[in-house]
Amino acid sequence: MGAIFTSPGRTVGAGVVLLIAIVVVIGLVTGQMTKIDHAWAAFAMRWLHVISGVLWIGLLWYLNFVQVPTMPTIQPVESRTAITKFIAPNVLFYFRYGALATVITGLLLAWMQPGDYLLSALMLKKGFIMIGVGMWMALVMAFNVWFIIWPAQQKILGLVEATAEQKAAAAKPALYASRFNTMFSIGMLYCMVAQQNMPV
Repeated sequence: MGAIFTSPGRTVGAGVVLLIAIVVVIGLVTGQMTKIDHAWAAFAMRWLHVISGVLWIGLLWYLNFVQVPTMPTIQPVESRTAITKFIAPNVLFYFRYGALATVITGLLLAWMQPGDYLLSALMLKKGFIMIGVGMWMALVMAFNVWFIIWPAQQKILGLVEATAEQKAAAAKPALYASRFNTMFSIGMLYCMVAQQNMPV
């Protein structure tokens, strides 16, 4: 058991195996084995979308509610290096690829729906306004992650060459874009969940 929990990869792998076992056992007990068809594929894509979104928004909230506010309180100042050199680069890796995976799985999920769901949502047509607003909010947030937050953080963390002035100048746009995304995430998540209760 210890071998599973000493590696994040093995832990996730064990979670997938557990999920398969749950699906098989419930299928056998209920007599309703999962039929792999378009509906199942759309459901699987929704699950991947949710998992990706949990990773992305979870790290967004971790950064805004835990890491960033705590950094100034860490004493001595030299101790902050552990976060800036080791933790933050890893967090930002999963953060930006969580954002990318969320957007890709979300667009694929919308594309897999019947009719012109994806186009109707992006064009904010009647019956698709709630999900469309959520999609546009998520796209703006993902843009911020990749084109404002990540380039600024690369300078701040010393992952790319930058002068002290460039590092200082990068701090405010990174913080504001991250706080903007935190603000947007509340409405975006509401729109995504509320769509199922909207008439199409």
